[in-house]
Amino acid sequence: MSGKRSVFEEVGEGATVPSQPQGGMIDSGRRGARGAVRVWLVVLFAMVMVMIAVGGLTRLTDSGLSITEWRPVTGALPPMNEADWQEEFAKYRTIPQYELVNKGMTLGEFKSIYWWEWGHRQLGRAIGLVWALGFFGFLALRKMPPGWSGRLLLVGALGGAQGAIGWWMVASGLGGQMTAVASYRLATHLGLAFVILGFIAWYVFTLGREERDLMQARRMQERPLFGMATGMLHLVFLQILIGALVAGIDAGRTFTDWPLMAGGFLPVDFWMPDLGWRNLFENPGFVQFIHRIVGYLVLLYAVMFWLRGRRSAHERTRAAFSVVFVAIIAQVVLGITTVLYAAPWQLAIAHQVVAVVVWVLILRVRFLCRYPRAQSVRG
Repeated sequence: MSGKRSVFEEVGEGATVPSQPQGGMIDSGRRGARGAVRVWLVVLFAMVMVMIAVGGLTRLTDSGLSITEWRPVTGALPPMNEADWQEEFAKYRTIPQYELVNKGMTLGEFKSIYWWEWGHRQLGRAIGLVWALGFFGFLALRKMPPGWSGRLLLVGALGGAQGAIGWWMVASGLGGQMTAVASYRLATHLGLAFVILGFIAWYVFTLGREERDLMQARRMQERPLFGMATGMLHLVFLQILIGALVAGIDAGRTFTDWPLMAGGFLPVDFWMPDLGWRNLFENPGFVQFIHRIVGYLVLLYAVMFWLRGRRSAHERTRAAFSVVFVAIIAQVVLGITTVLYAAPWQLAIAHQVVAVVVWVLILRVRFLCRYPRAQSVRG
């Protein structure tokens, strides 16, 4: 038993000095390769964004029905010789689009639309391959961040479902009197693409910050603004689906004046009784009118969204709200211009790409409302 020590006694060299508290304990042992996974997701994000643009061009060039079979594996190889090309062309000549729209098309003209659709499908295969290599590679190397396997598996599952829905969409245009795919199937296909893009973007935002940072930021979340951002996300998603319906029946080229439609508030044949509920998908005037009205609602909501966002306590969140507002204004102006010029492919694709930008910016502001960026008292 040690004796008494003077309160004035110097601490010797052998005395035990209490260890200092160590930071980052939340992240200790549970990081995984967060940075590498994030880079992989950014690559997937870029590929999906390109896929959406290529899909739009495939539709605008009426190329989507040029390949009449779904062969996920063997279809990766294009026709390799003249006999193969003749065989593919013969299959195309059996569908209504050829008989009713492209009768007399030459083999050279067929090749031009074939390559668009083949490239679209090939890009889908490439996305699936990049996902599989990354997902199973991180698992095999035990570099998957804890808790992320299920989330990243979801991305792959949605991608697989997207391929099946893509064929379901194409199949709708191969029989009957169809000269294009069914617009509601096109909307489903495009809508799922935006859902996949949304998940990837959210995961990229999440992996861009440490776990301890996210846990601390969660305590400062701004629930009312998060709710407003969620509402904007849903409203814009609805508008994207309606935009796909417009594209599916070329409704953007039917009425080319603004703010009126053929000189009136309501278009001619706004509701065709013989179509019934199919007016929602097959009546160009009705579909374009609804697209315009929802666009006005998005703009009105964006004004309130921006004014409310300016009250945020966090500078980066306020800036993010302003960026979303500017992007929506640009999209509205681009949409009106697209209508006035009868939807040339350049404007139509730009309109679709800006929709992707708006979608991601809304996700970003929603993320910042949930996980605000800390700032100094001075800043």
